[in-house]
Amino acid sequence: MTANMTPIDWAKRPLHKYADFNGRAPRSEYWWFVLAVVVAYIVLSIVESIAGINRMVLGVYGPLTVLLWIATLVPQIAVAVRRLHDTDRSGWWILLPIVPYCVAFALGGAALMRGGTGTGLGIAGIFLLIGALGAVILLIFMVLAGTPGDNRYGPNPLGQAAAAPAE
Repeated sequence: MTANMTPIDWAKRPLHKYADFNGRAPRSEYWWFVLAVVVAYIVLSIVESIAGINRMVLGVYGPLTVLLWIATLVPQIAVAVRRLHDTDRSGWWILLPIVPYCVAFALGGAALMRGGTGTGLGIAGIFLLIGALGAVILLIFMVLAGTPGDNRYGPNPLGQAAAAPAE
């Protein structure tokens, strides 16, 4: 089944598996979907700029890009979790950059409310760096090849068996 899939088929597959957090997603499914979403954002941003409706939401975003973000949020998370499963990692790894960023924003916000100087902003900056490091690690996980053969999350989505050991 997967041998004859085109890039468009791979890009659409996460939408067909909208909220499926089980199983595995090969690199092609993840990266073609990411590319399709990025291209859609760029196209919608251009359309919003031409129509003059960019920066309508919170002074930064256009309504069409916000709708795209809302519509693709669950499939983006689901395909990322399945991608991590393909590398035999728990889907909870997706929180690696998110948790330090949340801590940084909480500490930074509290520091700004107290006057905006001092150790609070410094510690928030450290958590931002930790979050950036976590994002790089997560990117590396997404780029790595999946485990050959079956793993604890299911069969190989490409249908390839594990390589036989050399004798």
